[in-house]
Amino acid sequence: MEVKVIKNEKDNLVVELDNQTVAEVLRVYLNKDDAVTLAAWKRVHPEKPITFEIKTKGKTAKKALEDAAASVEKETGKYIDEFKKSVK
Repeated sequence: MEVKVIKNEKDNLVVELDNQTVAEVLRVYLNKDDAVTLAAWKRVHPEKPITFEIKTKGKTAKKALEDAAASVEKETGKYIDEFKKSVK
């Protein structure tokens, strides 16, 4: 997956992603964080990358993204473990 940082400020992060599923999952997890005031993505055309913006208050936008990604990784790891147990 390709990620390109467009804007990296303390409380505002804008990146380009090439994966809509990842963008949507991150958006959901970011919006669970009370420090996040905006987590949204848009795609102006199917052949163009997704622009993902995060705005925060009280936490850096980068830290909010790192926390969301860690939560996704932890939760998906649980599902993978359960799946492996069930197919034995």
